Amino acid sequence: MLLRIAAALAVICFVSAGARAAEPSPFAVDVPPWFQASLLDFRDEVREAAARKQRVLVYFGQDGCPYCRRLFEVNFGQPDIVAATRRDYVAIALNLWGDRETTWTDGEVRSEKDLARFLRVQFTPTLLFLDDSGRVALRLNGYQPPERFRLALEYAREPRDAPFAAFLAARAVPAPPPGAGDKAARAGVRLDQPARRPTLLLFEGRGCEPCREIRAALRRPEVARPLAALELVPIDAGGTGRVVAPGGKAITERELARAFSIAFPPTLVFLDKDRREVFRVEGYVRPFHLAAALAYVADGEWQREPSFQRYLQAHADRERAAGRPVEIW
Repeated sequence: MLLRIAAALAVICFVSAGARAAEPSPFAVDVPPWFQASLLDFRDEVREAAARKQRVLVYFGQDGCPYCRRLFEVNFGQPDIVAATRRDYVAIALNLWGDRETTWTDGEVRSEKDLARFLRVQFTPTLLFLDDSGRVALRLNGYQPPERFRLALEYAREPRDAPFAAFLAARAVPAPPPGAGDKAARAGVRLDQPARRPTLLLFEGRGCEPCREIRAALRRPEVARPLAALELVPIDAGGTGRVVAPGGKAITERELARAFSIAFPPTLVFLDKDRREVFRVEGYVRPFHLAAALAYVADGEWQREPSFQRYLQAHADRERAAGRPVEIW
């Protein structure tokens, strides 16, 4: 064990700041010092964590990621979150674009970036909570604020029969129902027939402040063009309104949210013209990333570039070349 730690610490010494994806550093963003020094054999990490009554938490980040920085500065700036994470988890950091060799729980050897591709990591930060057998017990795609992150830590620390969405619903605080205008917008939703354009299912929650932020961002001028190329369908994730789901069955909005495994509102689920899911945004996003996500689907870029992060970098470069400001936060 001491040899493993010493070797891993030698890797950490080579951390470089500010590298782009083309020049990956061992870690993206300065991770907290209590993160585990690891040789990245996750079979060993899972076994050793289980022996200590802990679980493994895998973090994927990248340089220049404001959401990663917010995770460390805001969430891990809360003493109770740090204490709970250190007590229940062994946290290991990976670079989305990194070249370090990893051995995943399936025994396959891959570089960090190849492992990210294998695990379909599209956002940073992405957090994978592994159970005692190495399976993913919970996955957070994108940044979640402290109050939601605390619930994720609680959920993933022990075996659960209920899915995460049901765990959250049991702890939800009652809030007023959506307004009449929202109810009218949701009336007559049919998802069982092909569409003329891609669909954006906007799963919202009652009394959800981030949902209001998304609504405001959708009114910004930079999102007007890609949004016009999508069919926007608001869904009350806890609602009793009736919708026709893909497949033709009439169900409630709450049941539709369950069918799409919606945990946190707002969640944006993009469907192609045949009503098949092709992309989703689950974490907290600022207007630039929201506009890019809309364009990624509206322009069909998801079919040409399977990595949203690579598309995002190219999109930002095009915006800067055109003289338009790029405000990633």
